[in-house]
Amino acid sequence: MPAATSPPSLPLQDNTLLVTRAAAQAGMSRQRFEQTGARVIDFPALEIGPPDDWGPLDGALARLEHFDWLVLSSANGVEAVRDRLALGGRTWQDLERRPRIAAVGHRTARCLEQLGWTVDFVPPEFVADSLIEHWPRPVSGLKMLLPRVQSGGRPLLARHFSAEGALVSEVPAYESRCPAAIPPDALRALEQGDVAAITYASGKTVVHSVKLLQAAVGERWLTLLQPLRVISIGPQTSRSCRQWLGRVDREANPHDLGGLVAATIEALHRDPGPG
Repeated sequence: MPAATSPPSLPLQDNTLLVTRAAAQAGMSRQRFEQTGARVIDFPALEIGPPDDWGPLDGALARLEHFDWLVLSSANGVEAVRDRLALGGRTWQDLERRPRIAAVGHRTARCLEQLGWTVDFVPPEFVADSLIEHWPRPVSGLKMLLPRVQSGGRPLLARHFSAEGALVSEVPAYESRCPAAIPPDALRALEQGDVAAITYASGKTVVHSVKLLQAAVGERWLTLLQPLRVISIGPQTSRSCRQWLGRVDREANPHDLGGLVAATIEALHRDPGPG
């Protein structure tokens, strides 16, 4: 049965999707897509690990009570802060003076709330630009801690807040690296032409998936992706898709997993042909 005539309750029935995410986050993505009737093949394109040096984060956390704001843009950053505090024998609740917390995205905010940490500000859109646009004023003189990915992330927040007069400490809290190889079932599905769409949740998943495909099939890598719809979670990911793949067929709005699922449904129902 073609995707366009599938029951509304299973809008992606009979479609196979490649879902690129960090290996540890694949389960949540798989569940959401499978609820639409899709067959999901995981394509881990990120491995989350420690930064090269814990010193900058540990040093900042030792002074955490002196910061006015803690700005977190991913669940990985939340987990790193929690774990390094615990390693130092402290919890968030132990702090005599807690900084206010800003979280980019509902998933980040949800991780914080599950820890019992009060989230003071979540921008209306799940991107750094929205946090800047809607930030509570004034900024000048604020002491801000920004734990972030070690490499490949955007320095937008630190640059903007520093320019506005804030005292910004930007420290590596984790690193996202490329896995060793593409999973055999993902490569096999691409080779057989069984995949309807590929979804990307970050710019790094785009870059890493290209590297993995190049290593597996050489110059044929882009040919394998030509029949697929390319779905991006947000503006920065879309930029990477255009740079590395030459196109993006749909961008999620809102820029979260639910939006990614909705964008995939829209792409396969409204324009199911190759891009």
